Amino acid sequence: MDLTALIAAIQGNTAIAIGIIIGLGALGACIGIGVMGSKFLEAAARQPELVPMLSGRMFLLAGLIDAAFIIGLAIALFFAFANPLVGAAKAAAGL
Repeated sequence: MDLTALIAAIQGNTAIAIGIIIGLGALGACIGIGVMGSKFLEAAARQPELVPMLSGRMFLLAGLIDAAFIIGLAIALFFAFANPLVGAAKAAAGL
């Protein structure tokens, strides 16, 4: 296999991996925030006096869930624009 075919295979597989990282990260974040929001509404309906405390904690957790997705997005963008695998393939080929 020549170097151009190897780099093309690396870039193709990287594109598939980026789609999986972003897609599953977004799906997990949406499901997590949806479940958390429904549990918050259930807790608010049971004990309305706890709503101020629960809402603060809910927004903190929503930020943490979104932060986990954004970290996955940053890793995917790193592989999209500065793929270290292509550099390793070029180094192995002696370029």
